Amino acid sequence: MLKENKIFEKQGRAARLQEARKLAGFTSAVAASERFGWNPNSYKAHEAGRNDFVSGYIKEYAKAFKVSLNWLQHGIGLPTDDDAATVNVLDVPIISWVSAGQLTEQDGITDFSEFPTVATLDLPEGDWIALKVDGNSMNKISPPGSIIFVNRRDRRLAPNALYVVADETGSAVYKRYRPGEQPPFQPVSYDDVAAPKFEGAVSVIGRVRRSIIDF
Repeated sequence: MLKENKIFEKQGRAARLQEARKLAGFTSAVAASERFGWNPNSYKAHEAGRNDFVSGYIKEYAKAFKVSLNWLQHGIGLPTDDDAATVNVLDVPIISWVSAGQLTEQDGITDFSEFPTVATLDLPEGDWIALKVDGNSMNKISPPGSIIFVNRRDRRLAPNALYVVADETGSAVYKRYRPGEQPPFQPVSYDDVAAPKFEGAVSVIGRVRRSIIDF
């Protein structure tokens, strides 16, 4: 399924690139390549969907053809939209709770390119991961099935803030920080849920800044 989604996204970008080139008045991929000094074979591969261009060329293509970057990359809005006036869309990797726990290891996960992603709007600068909530221990804030967005750059502890943490076994949990309680990471639930039992030292993976759920 992940591979199919990535292929679908790549084909969509390729189709929008071709449309952008035509909107800019270029009748062929070769004509556009000659005008902007691009390798014609590489550009034609991008338009055909054989090679993706999201990481290296997409901003240059959007600027050259004078189209919205959000539209070209994500298919959001119209080609003529002003990117300065549109929202910022970020593709955040969705990882498993097991993988989240591995982030505390010295040789933990560093490459998220093979993980599925979820698009979200206007997140601040950070190193973001997303996790799908399973269970009722945080259901006052995040019902089961919610997706939480975790900033791995923000590990400063603030009372009543929300965090994903892991103990020395690599077991990751999502809890509220309550420094006056033991343990200091507590559930926030309508149900009678016991506090987690940690083994060894607890490491903060990141602060939870957003929780969403589709109805």
